Amino acid sequence: MTSTDSEATTEDSGPGGYAAARLRLLQEETRPGPPRRAALARLTDDWLAALHAAASPPPGTALVAVGGYGRGELSPRSDLDLLLLHDSTASPAAVAALADRLWYPVWDLGLALDHSVRTPAEARATAAADLRAHLGLLDARPVAGDRALAAGLRAAVLADWRDRAPTRLPALHELCRERAERHGELPHLLEPDLKEARGGLRDATALRAVAASWLADAPRDGLDDARRALLDVRDALHLATGRATDRLALQEQDQVARALGLPDADALLRRVYEAARTLAYASDVTWREVHRVLRARSPRTRLRGLLGGPRGGRSRPERTPLAEGVVEMDGEAVLARTARPERDPVLPLRAAAAAAQAGLPLSRHAVRRLAATARPLPVPWPAEAREQLVTLLGAGEPAVAVWEALEAEGLVTRLVPEWERVRCLPQRNPVHTWTVDRHLVETAVRASSLTRRVGRPDLLLAAALLHDIGKGAPGDHAHAGEGIARAVAARVGFDPADTAVIATLVRHHLLLVETATRRDLDDPATVASVARAVGGPDTLELLHALTEADALATGPAAWSAWRAALVADLVARVAAALAGGAPPHPADPAAPGAREERLAVEALRTGEPVLALHTRAETAAPVPGERPAPAGGPPAPGGDPESAAPGGDPEPVGVELLIALPDQPGVLPAVAGVLALHRLTVRSADLRAVDLPDALGATGSVLVLNWRVAAQYGSLPQPGRLRADLVRALDGSLDVAARLAERDAAQPGRRGVPAPPPRVTVAPAGAAARATVLEVRAQDAPGLLHRIGRALEDAGVRVRSAHVSTLGANAVDAFYVTSGEGAPLPGEEAVSVARRLEEALRG
Repeated sequence: MTSTDSEATTEDSGPGGYAAARLRLLQEETRPGPPRRAALARLTDDWLAALHAAASPPPGTALVAVGGYGRGELSPRSDLDLLLLHDSTASPAAVAALADRLWYPVWDLGLALDHSVRTPAEARATAAADLRAHLGLLDARPVAGDRALAAGLRAAVLADWRDRAPTRLPALHELCRERAERHGELPHLLEPDLKEARGGLRDATALRAVAASWLADAPRDGLDDARRALLDVRDALHLATGRATDRLALQEQDQVARALGLPDADALLRRVYEAARTLAYASDVTWREVHRVLRARSPRTRLRGLLGGPRGGRSRPERTPLAEGVVEMDGEAVLARTARPERDPVLPLRAAAAAAQAGLPLSRHAVRRLAATARPLPVPWPAEAREQLVTLLGAGEPAVAVWEALEAEGLVTRLVPEWERVRCLPQRNPVHTWTVDRHLVETAVRASSLTRRVGRPDLLLAAALLHDIGKGAPGDHAHAGEGIARAVAARVGFDPADTAVIATLVRHHLLLVETATRRDLDDPATVASVARAVGGPDTLELLHALTEADALATGPAAWSAWRAALVADLVARVAAALAGGAPPHPADPAAPGAREERLAVEALRTGEPVLALHTRAETAAPVPGERPAPAGGPPAPGGDPESAAPGGDPEPVGVELLIALPDQPGVLPAVAGVLALHRLTVRSADLRAVDLPDALGATGSVLVLNWRVAAQYGSLPQPGRLRADLVRALDGSLDVAARLAERDAAQPGRRGVPAPPPRVTVAPAGAAARATVLEVRAQDAPGLLHRIGRALEDAGVRVRSAHVSTLGANAVDAFYVTSGEGAPLPGEEAVSVARRLEEALRG
C-alpha cells in the first residue's frame, strides 16, 4: 500500500479523508497511467471497505465492484459500479440500512454511482435478461464482506456466460455493430468518443468477454498497449475538463496532448488512431473466428461433416482456389498449402487482390506469414505486382478491409515506404471524413466505380491512391505530392510516360474543381490555362474522374450536383480546345510481324490451327499443329518475377501465345472460350485478319491472334491440349458455352461488391475509316472475351481486328468490325450492335 493509500485509511474513513487523499493522488505527476488507475482503485477499495465495516454489516453480505471498477481501472471521473450482494439470511430492512450507509457517502462526494442490491440468483437472472449487466458481472471483484459469496457469484456468472456463448456472442457482436453505426470509427474521427466509437474501450471490453467464453480469443499483439493508450488519454481528458467525458473535443486536445508529453494535438490524435486501429482490427479478426466456430458447431454443419466425411468422420474444410498460392477456406482468403512466400515476392499483393476481388477478408494468419517471410519486391516491380496492386485498388469497398489487414502487419509501408508520412495523419478540415491514409484508400474505392469512363483505369486508380501523398511533407501538398508520386509510380513499374501522367494528375488533382468554382469559364484564358496543365484529352479524362472520386471520398459537403455540373462544363470546354476540331479515335492494330506471318503461312498451307508459345522474347520456327513449350516449361504465375526484359523494363504479365488459323466464323469466341476453359487469364490480345500476298507462297485470308496469357493458378496447359480443344470448338464437338456455364454454376457464390456495369461505345472515326470501332470497358472475368465474341457473331458482324488489354481487374478492349461485305457499319446499325453487346455483357 502506498503512503497516499494509507493516509485515506488512517486519517479518516469518512468522505473528507477519502476526498483529500483522492485529490492528492490525482495531482501526483509521478504516477500517471496504469499505476495511478490501480492506486485510485485501491484507495477507493479501502474507503468503501471501511464504510462497510463501520456499518456493522449483517452476515451473508458482500460489496462487489463490477465493470471497469471491477477490473481495477478507475479513471479520475469514472463511475463507481457497485453491487451489494446478500444471501437472503439478513432481513430486508438490515440490507436496506447497509445500502444507505454505503451509497450516501458516495453521493455526498458527488461521485457518479451505478448501484444495485441483489441475491446471487437475482444477479444471475438480471444477467440472463440484460446483456450489458452480464458483461459488467464478468469483471466482478469483492471489495468487502463475504468474499466466498462474491466468488461464488463470479464463478456462476462465468459458467452461465460460457454455457450461453452461442447466443450471447452474436448478440454482443450486433451490439458492437449498432454502437459503431451510432458513434462512428474512432481511427478517423476528429472529435472521437474514446469509449463508444468503433475501436474504442467498449470494443476492448467486448474482446475480454469473447476470451472469457473460451470460444475464441483476440490477437494479443499490441492489444494491451492499445487499450492502455486509450485509457491514458481518457485520464488526461478527465483531468483537463474536470468532467466524466469520453469525447475528445477539439478545444481540449492541445491540453490533453501536453499532459501526456506529446508535442501537439496531431500527435495526440495519431496515438489515439493507432491504438484504435489495433483494437478495431483485433475485433474484426476475433468476430470472424467466433462466427467460424459457431458455424462449425451448428447441428447442420456437424451433421453434414459426419455424413460427408470419409468413413463417417469429419471432412476437412473445403479449399477453393482463388489465385496462384491463394485459396478460400471458411469464408477467408488463406494461403495454399503449396504457397512459398519466401520464393514469391508478389504473393502478398496477389493474395490481397484475390481476397478483395472475391469480397473476402484476408486471413490474419496469412498476413502474418506474408509479413514474416515474403521477400522484398525488386525495383522496379514486376509487371504482375503492378497489376495485382491495381486489381486490389479496383475491387471497391472490399479493398478497405484487406488494406487494413496489410497495414496491421506493416506490409503497406514495406511496399510503399512513403505511406508512413500519411498513416494515421488527421485532417483538421471538418469537411474531411477520414484521416489522410484512409481518404486515399476511399478515393480509390470511389474511383473503382468510375473506371468505365476512362481508357486507363490503372492510372486512375494509382493516382487516386497517391493524390494526397504529399500531405505528410512540408509545403503545398499537391506540389510535394507530384515528386513523391513520380518516385512511387516509377518504383511500382509504370513506364516513364505513364509515370508522367500519374504525377500530373497528383499535381493538378484540385485544378478542375478550383477553376470551375472560382474562375470565369467564359474567359478563353481560363480554358487555355487548364488545357496547358493537363496536356491532352486522355489526361483530362482521367483528371475529371479523379476529381469526382476525390470529392466523393472527402465527405458529403465536398460534392454536389452544382459542383459536378460546373466541372463537367469546364471539362467539355477544355476537351474541345484540346481536340482542335479532330475527334480522337483508336488506331487500327499494326500489321503482323515476321513471326505472325510465318505462322499464317503454315496455317494456310495446312488448313489447321498453328500455335506457338513463347515465355519471353525467344523465337522459333513454327511446327505444324503445335509448338511445344521450351525446355523446362513456362514459369507458373508466382515464379521468379525478378527477371526483367533488356533495358530494365519489367517483364509483361504472363506468356505469349500465338495462334494462326484460316479465316472462318466463330474464331474469337472459340479461342477465347478454350482459353477460359483452361483457366488462362487474358492480359492482352491482338487479333487481325491477314491477307497473304503471292510472294509468300500462299494466298488467302488468315486470322492471327497474339495473346498474353497467365494461369489463374497452377501450371500452364500444354499447347497440344489447347490446339486439340480449339479444333473441337471450331467443328462443334466441344460446346464451350455449356462447359463454361457448368463450371460457373459449380463455383461458390462470391460476396464481392458488384462491379460498375459494362460500357460499350462507338468510337468516332474519320471518313477514311475502314471499320467501325467498338470500345468495350467491363470488369474482367473468366470467359469475358468468349461472351463478347459470341455477341458479335450473333449480331452478324465480322471482327477484322481487335486490341484487348486487361488493366488490373478492368478490361479495356477495342474491336474493329465490318459488315459481312467488309464495309464499316452505318451509324444507326453501329449503335444498335453496341447496345446489343452491352446488354449481352450485363446479362
